[in-house]
Amino acid sequence: MAWSDLFAGFAFYLIIEGLLPFASPSAWRRALAGLAQLDDNQLRGVGLGIVIAGLAVLFLVRG
Repeated sequence: MAWSDLFAGFAFYLIIEGLLPFASPSAWRRALAGLAQLDDNQLRGVGLGIVIAGLAVLFLVRG
């Protein structure tokens, strides 16, 4: 893996993270408010689910 791959992945992350607040700021605020209401264990579960989904996509793409 080259550094350019790492930076390209980070660039895609920034693009995807910026899409929702750009497209629908009010929905983004509601989503963040909903996340703020979760307790630590629920938030860890959400984080773990996102990590597993990301690893699965990476595995499928990079095979």
